[in-house]
Amino acid sequence: MTKTNDVQRAVQERYGAIARSLGETGCCGDACGCDDAISGHLYSDDQKAALPATAVAASLGCGNPTALIDLAPGHTVLDLGSGGGIDVLLSARRVGPRGKVYGLDMTDEMLALARENQRKAGVTNVEFLKGTIEAIPLPDDSVDVIISNCVINLSSDKDTVLREAFRVLRPGGRFAVSDVVSRGPVSDDIRRTVESWVGCIAGALDQKDYAEKLRNAGFADVSIEPWREHADGTFASAFIRADKPAQACCGPACCA
Repeated sequence: MTKTNDVQRAVQERYGAIARSLGETGCCGDACGCDDAISGHLYSDDQKAALPATAVAASLGCGNPTALIDLAPGHTVLDLGSGGGIDVLLSARRVGPRGKVYGLDMTDEMLALARENQRKAGVTNVEFLKGTIEAIPLPDDSVDVIISNCVINLSSDKDTVLREAFRVLRPGGRFAVSDVVSRGPVSDDIRRTVESWVGCIAGALDQKDYAEKLRNAGFADVSIEPWREHADGTFASAFIRADKPAQACCGPACCA
């Protein structure tokens, strides 16, 4: 089995177990310890009050991508790795009934939990899709905004993820995600440990490498803003933004 498959299986097993626990108890794990140094205190009380409790409890990200970008009525939004659906539901209210929000997740239990949270919230302009972020099940140029919350670093093939994100964005579309980045050397032991991948650490890219991969995928106006440090500054939660150029360019001279 390839490393990609190993990591995907570990991610599915962990987050499937979390979703099952939430469905049974309303708690995401041992002693309900979801509010940790990475995923704690990310959403305002007003945002949480408008959502089902299980959507809030299932939020295991490292930021609040809905706060990174302006969403307008009528926008189409894609959330990569949507989990229990918190960012999908928050975005759906902002894009209004003329807009649409897709949540993409590969774990059946999380998809079931997200759809139940959608039902409880009474939100209709949402669709949850099963699939991987390495092969997004949407056509080219189909969404205005891509968000994600500490999911891209779980992939062992980030170049493919970013190319797929670029593909499905419309020209002029925006990429605005929360993710963990590294800011110094990371030991080989951490890189090799699947459990660390699942915990958003081993897969973290150096912030300069992240920016380079975005540019290689075709994105412009790339910015990475670390805002919460972990492990003595070796890792950081970061806001990552980029744009798909409004007019595609076919080469260094833009087809001139």
